[in-house]
Amino acid sequence: MDCYIDLGQLNTVKDELGKITKEFEDAEDRADDLEDAIGDPYGRNELREAAEDFEDRWNHKRDELKDSLNDVLEHIKGVIENVEKWDTDTAIQLSAPEVKAEKAGA
Repeated sequence: MDCYIDLGQLNTVKDELGKITKEFEDAEDRADDLEDAIGDPYGRNELREAAEDFEDRWNHKRDELKDSLNDVLEHIKGVIENVEKWDTDTAIQLSAPEVKAEKAGA
């Protein structure tokens, strides 16, 4: 059975997952900005408190999701690293004997 791994696509997925997890990390600061922007209109704080309650619940779920995405990201990095290592090792093994000796000595 053949296995084709497109490292370009895996690198793209790795980069995008990195951006998503960074966005999740930065989201908490934006939530504080939202609560500040809401303030206490007409001397009432119910809307701000509702936004704060929502954000508190979402922070927990966002952290869980971020941790899961980081796990996937680490797995993808591992696949990329191992495929690249396999590719290099295989290329050396399939090379002419002089190239093998040269690579082994490097």
